[in-house]
Amino acid sequence: MANIIGQPHIAETRILVVYEHPLFRHGVMDFINGQIDMAVCGSADSIPSVQMALTGCKPDLILLGLRLGTGDTLEFIKALRAHYPKLLILVFSQFEETIFAERAVRAGANGYLMKYAPNEELLTAIREIVHGGIYVSRKIGLLAFQKSLETPRQNYPQENVGDIENLSDREMHVFRLLGSGLGTKKIAEALNLSVKTIESHRENIKRRLGLRSGVELTGLATAWVMENFPPPQKSEISVVKKKKVLPFRAA
Repeated sequence: MANIIGQPHIAETRILVVYEHPLFRHGVMDFINGQIDMAVCGSADSIPSVQMALTGCKPDLILLGLRLGTGDTLEFIKALRAHYPKLLILVFSQFEETIFAERAVRAGANGYLMKYAPNEELLTAIREIVHGGIYVSRKIGLLAFQKSLETPRQNYPQENVGDIENLSDREMHVFRLLGSGLGTKKIAEALNLSVKTIESHRENIKRRLGLRSGVELTGLATAWVMENFPPPQKSEISVVKKKKVLPFRAA
């Protein structure tokens, strides 16, 4: 679903809001539209519907939820960056920032903001990005600084190969889909990949995490998804008050 809204004032930052859950999405839109220097020009709830919204409202910035169905949002960010190099991207997510913030920025996002951040921080992040900056939380900024002072990881023995953080972006996405209850065939269909490719990803994930069986992998993935990606609660939704149509690969 894509929705195009009337043209905002020329002096305002035009924002496209892309988020799965409609009540939360509309709450964010109402909050943004209450500001004098920014306005929502459109909205979408899935990766395939983004192209229509992009064409219709020509945003300066896209406020992008990290979980959009089974789509690989990190790959989608890379595609957006390649096809719309001037488009600003702020990822707005409930997913743990220590795992996903660096991945999102590395994929091409201009910032990463936790969904539970105060309203004012959302405005700060948008304005910082519009003025040419990159926005992450102070916690992530400090972690990045500490990491830059350390010896490059490749010079260390791989003692932490069991850490989920060490999975590649694609492996992380497959891991999440496994934890969401999808089997190998369904994941292959969702990502438009072969079953053999997904099986290869599964084996790589097991090796990286030191797991011995598919049962262990599914169990760990399920527990991880339940801990990190809980379903939205009604109280969270109001915190701020498939056929492909894309000309580029979205998942």
